[in-house]
Amino acid sequence: MSTATVSHARPDFGPRLPVVDPATAVARARPHTGLGETVSQTLSMAWRALKKMRRNPEQFFDVTVQPLLFTAMFAYIFGGAISGNVHAYLPLLIPGIVAQTVLTTCMSTGVQLREDMEKGVFDRFKSLAIARIAPLAGPMVADLVRYLIAATLTFAMGIAIGYRPGGGALGVTGAILLAIFTGWALAWIFTFIGTIARNARSVQGISMLILFPLTFLSNAFVPVKTLPGPLAAFVKANPVSHLVSAARALANQGMISSEVGWTLLAGLAVIAIFAPLSVYSYKRHI
Repeated sequence: MSTATVSHARPDFGPRLPVVDPATAVARARPHTGLGETVSQTLSMAWRALKKMRRNPEQFFDVTVQPLLFTAMFAYIFGGAISGNVHAYLPLLIPGIVAQTVLTTCMSTGVQLREDMEKGVFDRFKSLAIARIAPLAGPMVADLVRYLIAATLTFAMGIAIGYRPGGGALGVTGAILLAIFTGWALAWIFTFIGTIARNARSVQGISMLILFPLTFLSNAFVPVKTLPGPLAAFVKANPVSHLVSAARALANQGMISSEVGWTLLAGLAVIAIFAPLSVYSYKRHI
């Protein structure tokens, strides 16, 4: 009697379907967004960031308390030592404080970005039918309001203690706008750092390591002629010094100097380098 051979071969049910990652499936299902929709979604994210700031008033301390405190502190501590009296020191100091305040404010952009990434906020945005760049660009737009508050309060505090800008309202407005543009441009550096750093504390530490030397080793608080040779050479080459000099010429004299052009050129160069790097690194992490 013959024994039938039992085959244990796997039955053929046809070609096997490829395994698709869920995130990839969501990305493919997401409709393409046009320029108009991208702008609208970016503004929506900017409004979200502003509402978040309103619900967390401590996020405004660096743009409200700091300008008032630094302006009064530097004016009354260093005014007599550097310029002989406080009033003579204010035309030198106030544009420098404006630059210093706006630049230190832009540091928080990368810190907030890193905190959102750690909390998984951007993981939620991945499943939404929105432009991938909107969650990144929205807070950058919202930060323009923070820069405006910081610069305006600095000039207001200066006027309250005796500063009288010779450039008038137009000169002061030009100095504020120039500072806002520079702060927004440098914020792309800290946005990039926020996408590659391990945590928010690391972003803050790295940002302070970059900003403090640039800010304090500039002509923001002292005339360059009072500095020793090597340090004076660094201060003259420092891009923050160009911003401060341009702001002084605008606010004190109402004059558009060549420093304005150098400041704008440096800001555009920073944006051209770090905006694409930030977007690329951001997309890799979401």
